[in-house]
Amino acid sequence: MKILMAGLGGIGQRHLRNLRALLGNDVEIIAYRVRRLSSVITPTLQVDDSLDVEKVYGLRVFGDLDSALAERPDVSFICNPSSLHVPTALACVEAGSDIFVEKPLSNDLTVLPELQSAIEKRGTIAMVGYQLRFHPCFLRMQEIIKLGLLGNLLGVRATVGEYLPNWHRYEDYRTGYAARASLGGGVVLSQIHEFDYLYALFGEAKRLFSVAGHWSNLEVDVEDVASTLMQCEYAGRPLPVHLQQDYLQRPAHRQCEVVGDAGKAILDFPGLSVTLHQFDGATEERFTCEGLDRNLLFVNEIKHFLDCVKTRKKPLVDLAEGTKSLRLALAAKESAASGRVVELS
Repeated sequence: MKILMAGLGGIGQRHLRNLRALLGNDVEIIAYRVRRLSSVITPTLQVDDSLDVEKVYGLRVFGDLDSALAERPDVSFICNPSSLHVPTALACVEAGSDIFVEKPLSNDLTVLPELQSAIEKRGTIAMVGYQLRFHPCFLRMQEIIKLGLLGNLLGVRATVGEYLPNWHRYEDYRTGYAARASLGGGVVLSQIHEFDYLYALFGEAKRLFSVAGHWSNLEVDVEDVASTLMQCEYAGRPLPVHLQQDYLQRPAHRQCEVVGDAGKAILDFPGLSVTLHQFDGATEERFTCEGLDRNLLFVNEIKHFLDCVKTRKKPLVDLAEGTKSLRLALAAKESAASGRVVELS
């Protein structure tokens, strides 16, 4: 197998490291790079200037995409800035490569139909990188809801907050994609995992309203706080789902609380737990995955993708699934800009 890496920032190097660990010397890895920063980014997102990433992983590197695709890679990992995902992915598909695209899929819905059409025409396997779908705590929450342990669902409150300068200590946060509108940044798109897992749990929202802005002292040209209320439908009636996002919280916070008329469940991602309170009998059950290595989520995600490539089965989050969360996130940005409710159905 021959794999092309397009972009080798923190997430690109994580995928590269995991691919080498999984496939060893059975894979040839080439890279399309523009900036060609040489340092190795460690699993803890520290920079090791003593090592050269191209030498460590034995990469052949190309400075233009056409030359890289002339090598006819079987699979391409698209890990460059969000605003460049779709044109890169489209070129890879047209060159006959299956694709793994990092989230968010894009910062623009209008460019996706051409990519979807090319994927369908060629029978390409395409997956979007939402590793939280493989998190044991997310899977436990999904199971609690499917089993009806909370009774009739009444409301959902999800929060995610993390101090942007602490995300990638190997780079100046002011230059990263998350801080720059031109690269597809902003808290709504950069923390799009929440839109994806809420969609996976409760389906597509019918309408939403969002308030967002740049309200901190962070040196960014994008929104750093967003509060979005979505109207989903569950069991044939409306279900309010509220999402709060910010670039400010220390320590990082990521939680989802689901309330029903028979109980309440709280998913705590940093705490690696799901707590289920059932009102009858006032019982409490706590599921934990203490000691979970976060990298395992990325490893399992890649294993799933490679299995889909091998067997030609549909990935868990294919292009259509990835488009749904992007549609929600862009609707939130539209609502915040216009001050109006956005209808989605």
